[in-house]
Amino acid sequence: MGKLGCNIDGNLNDQKFSEPLPWIGIYVAAASMACLAAMAADVIHGFRHQKFWFPCKFFSINATSLTLIGVAIKLLVDLNTAMPSRQDQLAKLSSVVFICTVMGNSMPSFGTMGNEEILMNIMALAILVITVIVNICMQLATGAIFVFWKEHASVMFLMLLLLVMLTFTALTVPTTKHYLEYKYRKKYELAVQEVSDEIEKTVASKLRKGLVMYWMMAHTSSPQFVMGRSVTCTASGAFCVLSAMILAEAMLRSYFMPGFFQFQFCSGDSDYKWSTTIVLITQTIAVGVGTIAPAIRWLFAIRFRCPKRGNISFKRELFYVESYWIQRLSEMKEYPLTTRIIKLRSRHFRRAAHAAKVQFLNLCIALQTWIVVMSKVVRYISIFFVSQVLLCCDCCGELKKKFKFNNTISSNYPGSDSQPDSNSKLDLSRYVLHLEGEEALVGLMMRSNFDATDHLLQKGKKREPKYLTKLLENSSKGFRGVAEFDSNQVPSLVCEEPTNCWALPVVTLTIIALALPDTKLCLRKDLLCSVSEGLMYVKHIEKILVKSAKLGNIKKAAEVLWTGVDLYHKWLDVDLHKLSLQGKSPKEILEELAENAKNKILEQKDKDTQACLKENPLKWPTKVLAANSMYRISRTILLEHESRSQTGEKLFGAISVMISDILGACLTNFKEVICIKVLNTAIEERERSVRHAVFALGKTENILKILNDKALPSLEPHQMACIDAWRLSLKQNSPWDFTKSSSEEKTLSSCSNDVYLAID
Repeated sequence: MGKLGCNIDGNLNDQKFSEPLPWIGIYVAAASMACLAAMAADVIHGFRHQKFWFPCKFFSINATSLTLIGVAIKLLVDLNTAMPSRQDQLAKLSSVVFICTVMGNSMPSFGTMGNEEILMNIMALAILVITVIVNICMQLATGAIFVFWKEHASVMFLMLLLLVMLTFTALTVPTTKHYLEYKYRKKYELAVQEVSDEIEKTVASKLRKGLVMYWMMAHTSSPQFVMGRSVTCTASGAFCVLSAMILAEAMLRSYFMPGFFQFQFCSGDSDYKWSTTIVLITQTIAVGVGTIAPAIRWLFAIRFRCPKRGNISFKRELFYVESYWIQRLSEMKEYPLTTRIIKLRSRHFRRAAHAAKVQFLNLCIALQTWIVVMSKVVRYISIFFVSQVLLCCDCCGELKKKFKFNNTISSNYPGSDSQPDSNSKLDLSRYVLHLEGEEALVGLMMRSNFDATDHLLQKGKKREPKYLTKLLENSSKGFRGVAEFDSNQVPSLVCEEPTNCWALPVVTLTIIALALPDTKLCLRKDLLCSVSEGLMYVKHIEKILVKSAKLGNIKKAAEVLWTGVDLYHKWLDVDLHKLSLQGKSPKEILEELAENAKNKILEQKDKDTQACLKENPLKWPTKVLAANSMYRISRTILLEHESRSQTGEKLFGAISVMISDILGACLTNFKEVICIKVLNTAIEERERSVRHAVFALGKTENILKILNDKALPSLEPHQMACIDAWRLSLKQNSPWDFTKSSSEEKTLSSCSNDVYLAID
């Protein structure tokens, strides 16, 4: 028996080495399929959201995609495996076209990257492309690729051209981001002023109008949209279509003109065997699907640039290069060389190095200028031919109208033209953020995105939190429950009381309400659903407005408590359902909850955390914070219960009002949350942030209308986000008691302040 890898004669058994190759072909097809799925998802996402510039949400140039591409082109870089048949040679060509498709498809994704990320991804992509070109040249020289050499040469040229375009387009990303960020903040101030000048409008109406403006600014300044509508990106779409046509031409010739290749293909199979057919089919489909987005970007650029048939008045712009294309390169010429090696050399050496750098950058500027002009020429040629086609279509349409008089009357009916008039009531052209040379696109971008906010608002209204809205309808004027859930008359069990947050008292009050006897099951379920919906908004508001790390443990305690209540109907280890069925009075249940909470605090004091309890209360364990909240709130309600005997159902209603007051007071910060989301979010995430804000406004519009009728304390916006500031203001200005009568409530509420929610 021979050694491993050798036959009986002791010679090398190379047949063993080729056995796994069909499975490697399956691996290549799987990597191609993964890229295909991601590109298809981007196409579906673009059509679904009517974003015909097709943002790269699922497929972009990054470490993962580059690894998949490297696997997908394995057949192309295989230098020594014989590929004799037609499908073998076509599989190599499809791999080259696949790279072109990937580059053209993912160009907008560079808009979302930082400077360092752009540099690293460009370098990795350049290494991959150059490696592929070198491998193809070697295979053309050795005969591994013996047909379709013209197609390979053409696609290699397009691939290198796409790489250069992609590299120099990515150089403009920092410049355009900085410029659009500056314009956004200026337009934001203008929008805020315009909305604040509106009189006799509710908060919801002001937010709706403001978000329409914010959406237009965020959408038109989205880095991916800016990249997608750039002249180089649209020209790359034309090159992607051309590379796909080259692959289609080669496949059609080889399959439908077999006589032309009669003596060119060789007989036999490659070591990859049947797997090359699977690779060819997968990559051909990937090229077809991946070409959709670049092709539509190209076609829409043609449509954008010739809104009038036969209008080619932009000839004068053909050889004009906007400043932002070369601004970064021009600035780099002035930067000094800071390398340590340069600093150690002589002045003459530094001057020579600086001069070399300037000459290199001058070459880059010339190349960038050539790329932009070439892209404009491609667009101009495309527009010239398409405009002629559109003119023919218009002529055919005119002839058709002459023979169909009724259609002419219906088309002239004002109903079809009334839509633009209805939309023109709010002029958003001032809020379309554009770059130099994009002035002709302002009107088109405004009209194509005008109704986006209405769609999102209607979508949000379908998911309105109905239980929370119903609960907030019962909130009191001025939200006096914010001041009443914790009384100063309750003796403290600790040296220092912790700071309050919005969520913990809501959860504690809900636990007490669920433990009360003689309450209807439907009321308990409604309260659970209401608080569950409300806590989602409370958590979001506290995350954005209350960024202090001091409340970290308190927020965590609220989340831990609510998980136990929502899933198991338990407060720590107390079963609330069993407690409510024990036949005890509300007073006895409150006393039991307070006693359990007191015992947990004392137990914790007896342990090794006593030093922690004496120090900072914000460092207490979550169970201690939960127990302390339960002790104080249940004792506060007991003080009220002693002076006024109430049944379980009435006490349940009173606690529900307190919960409603706390949730309502917290939700008055919704306006500030929106302002922060639309201004302080990074430019890459701003469009999505504004979209979520519009969707949230649609969900909470009825809630804001309810809150608009409530009297609020005169607090600064940063104080409105703090529950302790609310409590202090309410206790100083309106010292209500829990036993206040309805007549006194009406008298006090009539003297309350106006709503403090204008956008200013």
